[in-house]
Amino acid sequence: MTRREKAMRLFEDGYNCAQSVFLAFEDLHGLDKETAARLSSSFGGGMGRLREVCGTVSGMFMTAGMLYGYADPKKPELKAAHYARIQELAVEFEKKNGSIVCRELLGLNVKREPPTPEARTAEYYKKRPCRELAGDAAEILEHYIEEHPIEK
Repeated sequence: MTRREKAMRLFEDGYNCAQSVFLAFEDLHGLDKETAARLSSSFGGGMGRLREVCGTVSGMFMTAGMLYGYADPKKPELKAAHYARIQELAVEFEKKNGSIVCRELLGLNVKREPPTPEARTAEYYKKRPCRELAGDAAEILEHYIEEHPIEK
C-alpha cells in the first residue's frame, strides 16, 4: 500500500486530515500510533476546525519535522534549511490544489465554523475533498523523502 493509499484509508477510518497524513508515516517517525494520533489531533479541519492551514499540510509538515527537523536553537543555518524544506513542500501542495488554506480548498466563505465535526456519511465524502487532499500530501512527502534520504 502506498503512503497515499494509507493516508486516504486512515481518513476513511475516521482519523482527521492531519492525523491521516501523520499516521501514514508512523513507521518512519517512530511514534506509537496513539501518541502520533494525539499529537496530530489538534490540526484537523485547518487547526481545530478554524479552517486555516489545511490539516493534511500540517500533517505533512509535522512528519517532515520529525524526519528532517532541527533541535539546536543555536544553529540558524539548520532552521533556515528546514524552513526552506517546508516552503518547498507547501509550494508542491499549492501547485496541485491551488491553496494550502482549508477554507479555500473547501470553498467556504466563513473563517470559522462550529467546532463539532460533521458525521462521516456518504454525502460528507461526496462534498469534501479531504480524503484526496490527505492522499496528495502523503504522496508529495513520499516523493520528497525518495529524493532526500533521511539521515540517521
